[in-house]
Amino acid sequence: MSAPVSTVSDAIQAALATVNDPEIRRPITELGMVRSAEFGDDGVVRVELLLTVAGCPLKDKLRNDITAAVAAVPGVTGVEIEFGVMSPEQRQELQSKLRGGGASQEPVIPFAQPGSRTRVYAVASGKGGVGKSSVTVNLAAALAARGLAVGVVDADIYGHSVPRMLGADGSPTRVEDMIMPPQAHGVKVISIGMFTPGNAAVVWRGPMLHRALQQFLADVYWGDLDVLLLDLPPGTGDIAISVAQLLPNAEILVVTTPQAAAAEVAERAGAIALQTHQRVVGVIENMSWMELPDGSRVEVFGAGGGEAVSESLSRTIGAPVPLLGQIPLDTRVREGGDAGIPIVLAEPDAPAAKALNQVADRLAVRRESLLGKPLGLKPAGR
Repeated sequence: MSAPVSTVSDAIQAALATVNDPEIRRPITELGMVRSAEFGDDGVVRVELLLTVAGCPLKDKLRNDITAAVAAVPGVTGVEIEFGVMSPEQRQELQSKLRGGGASQEPVIPFAQPGSRTRVYAVASGKGGVGKSSVTVNLAAALAARGLAVGVVDADIYGHSVPRMLGADGSPTRVEDMIMPPQAHGVKVISIGMFTPGNAAVVWRGPMLHRALQQFLADVYWGDLDVLLLDLPPGTGDIAISVAQLLPNAEILVVTTPQAAAAEVAERAGAIALQTHQRVVGVIENMSWMELPDGSRVEVFGAGGGEAVSESLSRTIGAPVPLLGQIPLDTRVREGGDAGIPIVLAEPDAPAAKALNQVADRLAVRRESLLGKPLGLKPAGR
C-alpha cells in the first residue's frame, strides 16, 4: 500500500528544506526560491525553482542537490526541475529578508556594529614582497578548516592576487544591489579583480579606493562570519586609513621578513595603530629560514626581524605585541598559491603549513557579543 499523498508531499517539502542555495548558504525554501513542488500519480516530483538571476552559474549544483534530496523520499520515482527567474519584486523581497530590514534601507557595514561577533583582522606590511597575501589566504583556509565562517576582502586594489591564490575562480552574483561573493575552500572572497576585464590595471585615487572598500564591506552579503581577513596593500596609505575609519574595531596583523630593512618598515605599518586607536594583535615573521634536506637551516633573509618588530611595537604602543609565528621559506607555499590550493590544505604536514596552522590556532577565537547581556553593574548605594 502506497503512502498517502499528503505524507509524501510533506516529506518532499522537508527534503527541499535541506537544500541550501550555494551562494547564500540558506535553505531554498526559506529564500522563496521554490515556487511549487508537485507529486504526481506516476511518483515523479515536478519542482519549479526560481533562480535569483538568469544564467545562475551554480544552476547545475542546485539541480543535483535538489534531485538527490527529493529522490531519497520513499515513494518518489523521479525528479523533474523547471527553472525560472525571480521577478524584480521577489528579488527586492529576498534582499530585504537577507538584510533584515526594508529593501530601501541604507546598506551598513555589519562588522562595525556594536553587536558584531566577527573578529576582523587587517593583514598589513610595511613593504611589498614579504608574503602578506600568502599568509592571508593560508590563515583564511586554516580557519575555515576549523569550522569557522571566514571571509576575505582583497583590499590590495592595485595588486590584487587573493582570488587566484585561494582558487576562487567564480564570479560574484548580484541580487538587486547586493553582491553574493564566490567561495573557495569554505572561504567567501571578494576582490576588485572580479570586476575588471582580464588583467587590467586599476588606476584610482583615494576617494575611489575608499568607496570600493566601503562597497566590499556593506554591499556584499557576507552572512554571519566568525572571522573577516583584509589583505591590505603595503604601507600606510589610503586603504589603511579607510580601514580605520570604516572598521575601527579591526585588529592589525603585521607581516614582516627577518631582514632588518623590512622590519624597520613593518614597524611603521604597525605604529599607525597609535593614530587610529586600533589593536595590533601580533607580528608574523615570514620566510624566516629555509630548511635543507640534511635538516640544517639557511637564514636567507637574515634573522631577528620579527622579534625586533614585536619588541619595538610593544614599546611604542605600550601594550604586548607578540610574535605569533615564524613561517619557514618553502617553495610549496608559492606552488600552492599558483595552483589555488593553500599549503595548509595541500600539504598540512609541511613545516610552513604547521607554522601557519599554529598562528591560526591563536587567531581562531570567536568574539562574544555584549549585546543584550547583563554586565553585573549595580548602582552605588546612597
